[in-house]
Amino acid sequence: MSSHHGHDHSHAVVTEDNAKKLTFALILTTSFLVIEVIAGFITQSLALLSDAAHMFTDAAALAIALVAIKIGKLPADDKRTFGYQRFEILAALFNASMLFVVAMYILYEAYQRFSHPPEIQSLGMMIVAAIGLVINLISMRILFSSSKDSLNIKGAYLEVLSDALGSVGVIIGAVVIYVTHWMWVDTLIAVLIGFWVLPRTWILLKQSINILLEGVPEEIDIEKLRNDLLNLKDVESIHQLKVWAITSKNVHLTVHLYAPQADHNALYREALEILSHEHGITEMTLQIENDECLAQSHCQPNSDHKEHLHDHDGHSHQHLG
Repeated sequence: MSSHHGHDHSHAVVTEDNAKKLTFALILTTSFLVIEVIAGFITQSLALLSDAAHMFTDAAALAIALVAIKIGKLPADDKRTFGYQRFEILAALFNASMLFVVAMYILYEAYQRFSHPPEIQSLGMMIVAAIGLVINLISMRILFSSSKDSLNIKGAYLEVLSDALGSVGVIIGAVVIYVTHWMWVDTLIAVLIGFWVLPRTWILLKQSINILLEGVPEEIDIEKLRNDLLNLKDVESIHQLKVWAITSKNVHLTVHLYAPQADHNALYREALEILSHEHGITEMTLQIENDECLAQSHCQPNSDHKEHLHDHDGHSHQHLG
């Protein structure tokens, strides 16, 4: 059990580190948000207001991600045996939804402005966007390493990344307007920002929904996993294979192995080795059956039948049928 405790401690340290990163990024983003909104109205720049809108979703995303971490640390109870870990996925789903709404609003506003582009104060627009870019780059640097391990952090990171590219677009647009006085460029930049954000938002939305629907995680090759289990010594067939994720990196598996000639303990150890090292699954329940009917769950065990159930800690439990 000591190794299992070490895993929990390591996870807690990573979670606390993520919370600190999110807090710092949130302070930076919120501080600049007020400045950018005011500047957007003063300069009459839709591109700058578009960037400010994304900055607002950045701040909201960071705040939600931070709350998700705090709630996710709450312990499991009798009603929620997995605890509140999945709140991370709800946060990612909400962030993706916000990005969609903002992008659609910007595209609509751009459509309205193409026929009557307002006078743009390009110099002020350029200065504010440059400051915003610096803020976003700092936040991206803070969040980048953790974005690979958490869908929650990834959602916040994508928000900041999209805003950073938006800032670059605003700067380019400001330079072009300053030189050419083509006011429509501002609207064009806003449209390009919207179209850049939408496909990436769709990916995040799809990943979040897949986890909520208990879908097979994208990183799991289910056919290879099935074949690896079938190729284990003495395994004749497998049934009731289920693979799902609670959070981005918390993948679970249950499966019935029909192996009437197998040494159950040896088979369990071999399956554990393959599943954990080749497929990255450490939370698993392997049920090894001597009766194929039981393996398929098509019948009930007799009173004298004993089934052996192994959990991910390596303990064998005997349940009387």
